[in-house]
Order: sequence, then structure tokens, then C-alpha cells
Amino acid sequence: MSTMLAVTVSEWGAPEVLRTERIARPEPGLTEILVRVHAAGVNPVDWKTRASGAVITWGETPIVGWDVSGTVEAVGAGVTLFQPGDEVYGMPAFPHQAGAYAEYVVAPARQFAPKPETLSHVEAAALPLAGLTAWQSLVDTADVRAGQRVLIHAAAGGVGHLAVQIAKARGAYVIATARADKHEFLRSLGADEVIDYTAVDFATAIGEIDVVLDAFGGDYGVRSLPVLKRGGYLVVLPSGEDLPPAEDAQALGVRIGWNVVEPDGHGLRELAALVASGQLRVRIDTVLPLADAAKAHAYGELGRTTGKIVLQVI
Repeated sequence: MSTMLAVTVSEWGAPEVLRTERIARPEPGLTEILVRVHAAGVNPVDWKTRASGAVITWGETPIVGWDVSGTVEAVGAGVTLFQPGDEVYGMPAFPHQAGAYAEYVVAPARQFAPKPETLSHVEAAALPLAGLTAWQSLVDTADVRAGQRVLIHAAAGGVGHLAVQIAKARGAYVIATARADKHEFLRSLGADEVIDYTAVDFATAIGEIDVVLDAFGGDYGVRSLPVLKRGGYLVVLPSGEDLPPAEDAQALGVRIGWNVVEPDGHGLRELAALVASGQLRVRIDTVLPLADAAKAHAYGELGRTTGKIVLQVI
């Protein structure tokens, strides 16, 4: 029986519950591909599910992670999109277990896309979940268009720094909230205005916003309602519990929604096209080996990253 290294969880809790062990390697079934993982992105949902189990549908052996970039090792019956040797990236299965913190991943072929040629595997592994979250929120949900004013909270984070670039690529005027030491970075991505949320109450500094993307959570959604113009859209990411009361939104004539990212081969290709055109780049904060997954989670939970954390697998 073929085996692989994987980061598993035996109980929910602190980062120390993560352990690296050798388990059976999966095999591709109908419409599935087996991907040899070169790098795996680390996202807030990873440590949140590790801490509590959350609402994820776990496999027999719980393996953390969703972001992957790697090489197709084998294909199941019925697969025509890829063949062994192809370089791919994706966010398979979410919100079901994908098991990205491992040497191999199996998932439906159409939940992957060709890896952007100009990106390394580390860079590509940082893009799927955060990039698809930003794309689906701004494009599919809010339909951001040229000339609109878009406010992005937590703009220097994994989702936020990609959202700034996607909104700019759509022709929007982008306002970002972040600590002062992140402002130069955000301007380099195209942000038109940057607000230091530790020194200024954004709700009193701006108005007439068409779309707010709240990647921060807490009371930011409630505080963002007054800055939206009538017909505007507030998209909340961290939790549905962070949504303002529906009656408050209705009274102001604005729309609200909680966006949960989905596997999306088409969206991955759209992101790759932005990368190819030079309109999207991913910022890597830290790269650690697979065996240091616990360190990656502990660092991520500090909330101080600029861009993404990535695990080097193979």
C-alpha cells in the first residue's frame, strides 16, 4: 500500500494538536485527479477548524488545509482536462475535507485549474482560497464595476490584498483600512485611499460607498452600513454572525450578505488571467516546511501577517 506524509488532527484545540504522520495515499476515482502537492496555503479557516472542528465534514482521518499547488500524478476514469505531469492549483472540496497539508490530494478535476505559469508553486498555493473568496465576493456577488467606490477592511491580509487588486482591475476606486505600517504596501497594489483604523474612525472619514468587503468581522459590518449609499452592498466574510440586522440594512436601502467561498475552476482561470496580465500578484509573508504546520498556525493566529503563509510540502 502506498503511503504519504500528512498533517492530521487527533483532537480539536491549540496548534500543538497538529501532528505529522504517515497514512495511506488516496487514489483517484471517477472524474478525480491525484495531485502531488508541492505547496499548501495556510488560511484563517484552517486554524479555526483545527481549534474547534467547526462545521467541516471531516474524513476518517482529519487532515487540515484546502489550498494546493502541485503536479498531476494520476487521473481517474472520465478525466479529460488534465494528464499526469500537468501543473495545477486549486481549493478542492471546501467546505468538506480536502487534506491539503499532505504530500498528495485527490479531488474532482474541475475543481482545479492550470497553475499560472509565472507563479512558483509556493505563490500559486497562496492564491486559491483567498483569491476565490475575493473574486466571488466582489465579482459574482457584488458585481463591482468601473467607477464604483469600494471599501475593503483588513486590506493587507490574505483576502484583502487580493481584493484590492481585483477591485482595481474592475476599474473601481478602492479605499482600504489597515495599520499605518501597511499603507505603503497597499498603495503599491493600487489602493486609492488608505485609512489607519487604529487612529481614525473610518465611518466618519468616508461615505457614498458602493461596496464594502468586510474581511475583519466583529462590529465592522454594523459600522460599515452608514457609509454605503442606497443600493450599496455589504459583503461579510468571517461569519454569518457578523452580519448587521436585516431590518437595519433595509431601513438604509442597502443589501447585505455573508459569502462562503466555493470550489471554482472557472474563477481560478480568471485569477490566473489577472496574474498573466500583471494585474494580480500574491504577497508571501512566510514559508515553512510541512512539519512546522503548528508554527504556521500559531503565527497566523497573531493576526499580523501581510499576505499569506505557505507550507512547503515537496
